[in-house]
Amino acid sequence: MMEQFALRGKPLSLAVLDYGLFKVHSGPRIIGICGFAIRTDAGELVLIDTGFPGKYVTDPQAATGEDGLGAFGELLEIGPQNTPQAQLALLGLRPSDVTLMIQSHTHIDHLGHMGAFAPAPILIAKAERDLPKPLYWSGGQKMDWPEADYRLVTEDLTLGPDFEVLFCPGHAPGQLAFLLRLPQTGWMLLTSDAISRPAEIDEGFAGSWNVPLAIHHGARIMALARARGARVIYGHCPAQWPDLPKAPRCFT
Repeated sequence: MMEQFALRGKPLSLAVLDYGLFKVHSGPRIIGICGFAIRTDAGELVLIDTGFPGKYVTDPQAATGEDGLGAFGELLEIGPQNTPQAQLALLGLRPSDVTLMIQSHTHIDHLGHMGAFAPAPILIAKAERDLPKPLYWSGGQKMDWPEADYRLVTEDLTLGPDFEVLFCPGHAPGQLAFLLRLPQTGWMLLTSDAISRPAEIDEGFAGSWNVPLAIHHGARIMALARARGARVIYGHCPAQWPDLPKAPRCFT
């Protein structure tokens, strides 16, 4: 097992990064693609997820063509402003400022720039990193693992003061969620795709990699949120996304 990464400081601010819009045929529903930039009071910067592959900015048709997303939905909005580099710039930050990159899981809308922030280590579930290639998209694992310093997660862990990483396999084999406390906002739960939207709970997490695990961990992390009085940001909630403050605005 590789040495774990540990933060020295407490979370100071959290920015929601806007990686574009996608229309899911089922529903249909329009979802935001998001990541997070978290700064600590020790000057550290944690980047969670990096959105769709950068090639979509110049060639949106690649999503429905070579990557086969057309059966699932369609890109509505992705431009130069929707890259992690551009979103960090809104916060006055550079890629070299990233202390730690976290991969919540390796589906195509979360890993597009996974290798772009070296030498920052990548925190990722061992169950995901043990795959021959990142998940990318169903039937099309077209991306190799980038060269990086991987730090592997096998269970819930305390990443640093007031910052917990939750191991929540279900949606994906190595799905992670995050529970952190900010000075003014208090506790926040970032579900990622462990719970993409509240309705997924009532729908029984249909379509997950492992439905029973998804149901179990969905209930578990929501119980943690209730116990802490946490504000919840879901992975892809159509109702929540339009009014969610996004970079350069921050939760503090």
